[in-house]
Amino acid sequence: MANSTATTGTSIDALVKEGKALGSIWRQVNSLKQTIKESGFDTRLGKLLQQLKANATTDNGQIPTHVLRTHGIQQIDRRRRSEALWFVENEKECRQFIEDNKFKGSSLTALQAAMRKAAKADEADETDNSEAEPSNVGQSDEAPAKAEKAPVKISHKVMVNTIIAQAELNGLDLEKIIEDLMAAIPAAKAAA
Repeated sequence: MANSTATTGTSIDALVKEGKALGSIWRQVNSLKQTIKESGFDTRLGKLLQQLKANATTDNGQIPTHVLRTHGIQQIDRRRRSEALWFVENEKECRQFIEDNKFKGSSLTALQAAMRKAAKADEADETDNSEAEPSNVGQSDEAPAKAEKAPVKISHKVMVNTIIAQAELNGLDLEKIIEDLMAAIPAAKAAA
């Protein structure tokens, strides 16, 4: 089984061929509608990256640079690769959002921003509704006790994706952020 992947059965040669084909067309200007079709650039790139990530031997799930080079996609901007992977991992929600909101954006970056904005608006609506004090007309004179809000817990993957998205959104160097996080670990452990 030297030329096939363990999880999908797709040969390495086929993945390399797909990667090189994507590498050769990635600079073409396409509309979002075209790039997210089943045979569109971003969908194909995301699926390739998903397979490479599943086969990654690193502990953090990142695709090693030599694998990107072997597959001919190292020259594709890392943000574009990240967006394509995000799209494939969230394809059902993205397509539903595009359909429901009649989204007319021109890129995955715009789609991500619109989905984040909509999610924040939904959260704000939920917060406004849940924080509204119930009417006490016809009830006792005692003031209703406000419920304590429990801290929102997020998963490791959500935290990582949030850091990556915010770094890209604000034009920050992700490697510098990682270095700063590594430097902050001893202080965090001491405080805990």
